[in-house]
Amino acid sequence: MQIGLLGKANVGKSTFFSAATETSVATGNFPFTTIEPNVGVAYVKSKCACMHFNIQHDNPLCVNGTRFIPVKIIDVAGLVPGAHEGKGLGNQFLDDARQAEVLIHVVDIAGTTDIQGQSVPIGTHDPLEDIAFVKDEFDQWFVDILKREWDKITREIDQKRAKLTDGIAKRFSGLGIKDFQVHEVLQKQGLVARNPKEWTDNDIETFVKELRSNTKPMIIAANKADLSKDLEILKKISDVIIPCSAETELLLRKASKAGIVNYSSGDESFTIIEGREILPPQQKALEIVKSVFSKIPSTGVQKILNTAVFDSLKFIVVYPVEDETKLINKDGIVLPDTKLVPQDSTAKDLAALVHADIAKGFLHAIDCKTKQRIGGDHKLKNGDVIKIVSTLSRG
Repeated sequence: MQIGLLGKANVGKSTFFSAATETSVATGNFPFTTIEPNVGVAYVKSKCACMHFNIQHDNPLCVNGTRFIPVKIIDVAGLVPGAHEGKGLGNQFLDDARQAEVLIHVVDIAGTTDIQGQSVPIGTHDPLEDIAFVKDEFDQWFVDILKREWDKITREIDQKRAKLTDGIAKRFSGLGIKDFQVHEVLQKQGLVARNPKEWTDNDIETFVKELRSNTKPMIIAANKADLSKDLEILKKISDVIIPCSAETELLLRKASKAGIVNYSSGDESFTIIEGREILPPQQKALEIVKSVFSKIPSTGVQKILNTAVFDSLKFIVVYPVEDETKLINKDGIVLPDTKLVPQDSTAKDLAALVHADIAKGFLHAIDCKTKQRIGGDHKLKNGDVIKIVSTLSRG
């Protein structure tokens, strides 16, 4: 799966990316610091299945019973108004972001950058304008895709060569949108039985905005929240919005890596490691961090990642194993792997995710928590540990 990181220039996208992935990327106080997309690995956090079985295991992705699950994140070039018309790096931006399953829109909630990404005094730019323009760019991109092909779609339907759902889905297939998602929106808006020749421009735009919202859910990362003069602005935003300070998260991760503090992403505080000598500049930086935590409950970065995967996409965590009694793989590693799968995924879906051959020879599965045999259509639950029994091995 892929998380898209988007927003206008100079709002802290690259800092958010660095904080989430611990990957060094170019940052700068001017538009288009990011030219090519940065791709990295971030981690969402969930309770590890080892806690259910009350066992200890040596896995670097399990820390004190918390499982770190990798996800792909892409930070694309800064967005400017008119991107859907090709302005700025618009075409490249939209192309880079098209395969993202969920979008994190990083916004300068303190209002220190204007619409073009230039620095301005704190509070002199309205971040609500940024939220509106980015959503509008994505919506207009979708509208342009459909309007460009609308006459062709109506001809195909007239000639009985396509159904409405299929005709629309085909045009959005490059964005990873499925026909059932198109059908859901058509049904919701009462457009399934409507002749597409009767659709107005308003019908198309309303349909497309709903399709974009359903298939590319967007979370607002209210960055620089520690600098904001009035966080009451968050109440004016109807989207999912989480205050954050990417710069603080990045500082704490570096301090933790350097052995200066005890801190894990998502924590609401940190402690200085006992006996560690703190230099005056380090002490000053940590005091600033304390002031950030007095204003917002955490840096927000981990909460945003978890919200994107578990709340917006409604994914669950399952653990495939090859031995249902010892919970190991063929190399003897306990709870070796995790898979993020959509809610309502089945045991057969998990088999296909592990390997196509295993799914092809699927016989049944075993729920390692209950020791019960389950069929291919059995719906998985969050935290399930599953053994797949197949006539075929992978590869």
